[in-house]
Amino acid sequence: MPEHRRQGFPDTGGRRRRAAWASIAALVVAAAVALGLTVWPGGDHGKDKGGSGAASGGDALTVSPTPAASYPVSKPPRTIPSVRAFDAARGPGWKPAKSGRVLAGDDALADEAKLLAGELGMTYGGAADPKRGDVWLGLDENAKDDGDEAYTLRVAAGQARITSAGQDGVWWGTRTLKQAVRADGKAPEGTVRDRPAKPQRGLMLDIARKWYDEAWIKARIAEIADLKYNQFGLHFSDDQAFRVESSSHPEIVSARHLTKAQVRSIVAYAAARHVTVVPEIDSPGHLGTLIKAHPNLQLRDAAGKPVEGAVDIGNPGSARLVDDLLKEYASLFPGRWWHLGADEYQALVRSDPEASFPELAALARKRYGADGRVQDLAQAWLNDRAKTVRDAREGRVPQAWNDGFFAQGQVVADRRIEVVYWTGKELGARPPSAYLAEGRQVLNYNDEFLYYVLGQPNTFTYPTGQRIYESWTPRVLRGTSAVPARYDHLIEGGGFAVWGDFPNAQTPEQVAAGIRMPLRALAEKLWPQAAEPARSWADFQAVSRAIG
Repeated sequence: MPEHRRQGFPDTGGRRRRAAWASIAALVVAAAVALGLTVWPGGDHGKDKGGSGAASGGDALTVSPTPAASYPVSKPPRTIPSVRAFDAARGPGWKPAKSGRVLAGDDALADEAKLLAGELGMTYGGAADPKRGDVWLGLDENAKDDGDEAYTLRVAAGQARITSAGQDGVWWGTRTLKQAVRADGKAPEGTVRDRPAKPQRGLMLDIARKWYDEAWIKARIAEIADLKYNQFGLHFSDDQAFRVESSSHPEIVSARHLTKAQVRSIVAYAAARHVTVVPEIDSPGHLGTLIKAHPNLQLRDAAGKPVEGAVDIGNPGSARLVDDLLKEYASLFPGRWWHLGADEYQALVRSDPEASFPELAALARKRYGADGRVQDLAQAWLNDRAKTVRDAREGRVPQAWNDGFFAQGQVVADRRIEVVYWTGKELGARPPSAYLAEGRQVLNYNDEFLYYVLGQPNTFTYPTGQRIYESWTPRVLRGTSAVPARYDHLIEGGGFAVWGDFPNAQTPEQVAAGIRMPLRALAEKLWPQAAEPARSWADFQAVSRAIG
């Protein structure tokens, strides 16, 4: 101890040192406040919090990150579709950094992790233990009751963790994370618990009447995958062209077509993004390209006049040709669903099909008795094609347009065939409730809202995102009226269709721009499916701009 202290003299040097320390502390506090940091007394405590500073005893001051209480309560991530539920929290959220990693807690999630890492400019880290700044993807057996598409995204402690009972759900969680980062630079602190209201959400593209190349198709698949669609319909056969390579019937293939290698590439690209490619070979109508190569299969009326696009369903050769194609493509398109078409068979748009096609009428009576009609032959055709695709691949679910299902006949459509309801404008068309009352599963492709028909023929107009967003719901299956809520559980979902009636009316680039907002609006109505959207159309547009 200094001599002057022992003698009772004032410790002016000590006071000066304490004053200096006080000044330094004040500067540290001011700097901390300016940086959004909090000052904690006690060196050890400060070190535990990650702070720095002098650590000589209890009088030292250290600076640490702001505690959670200093952050505002987080808001739900801005995404399309919006998330179903969000538990807010206080904290800085999570943002990607080059030093961060995307980790796969299960080997089955490695592809999803690699894709996300590339999108966020991060590193794929395999199955390493997560650290601050990382994203961790994992499967949760305890979440099975929520379904394979449900997921949880939790942002806390500097990490983002996505879990689900299935790979689909984990993938949708990565879409939410990606969009949140694109919209606001980070994912908010808190927990997203999300799942779709409808299990089928699709975009259908007509490449038969208008050609779109592989790159354009893949770009649309990437677009809809980010919006949590899980189906991409490929309508590649019609009166104008047949667009996929065939080894069983090369004579029907159009000059401009997708090779099987290109199809496999498209299917694999889609599968990596959890989108199933759903093929459609429409029959027994819309087969003009096949008929050109096989004119003996052409349907003719009583006067011998050929019927456009329609094969003779009384000719066994018609079924053999179509079944050859269905079997050939069974492995090329390995997904769960197969669309059989069945719409607009021209023999059945006549006021009296039996009088117009007496040979078909006679065959129907021979097969089904005195009350047999042409519609029974058509219904049996649909059932037979459904059996072909199911026999070719176990577990496959066939689908067909609503005007391929007939009432009060001798033959009833197989109940395992899903009804894709598109119109009530056809002759004798039944309302959606007629199918639902039979307990049939129905998909909503309402041509009033969800048909993008190039050239806008007849009464079609290009649909807008705002109209879908403000006026359509999955229960609006026909026109603008909704079916009763009691049928909601039978409505499997819906989709948006792009048809090439006048193929030169728009370029592929114009089509892509024209369907952009309708697809986003439809995604919002199929995923959270609120009776009224939580956001105004203006706010929805703002979110759309934010996510890019």
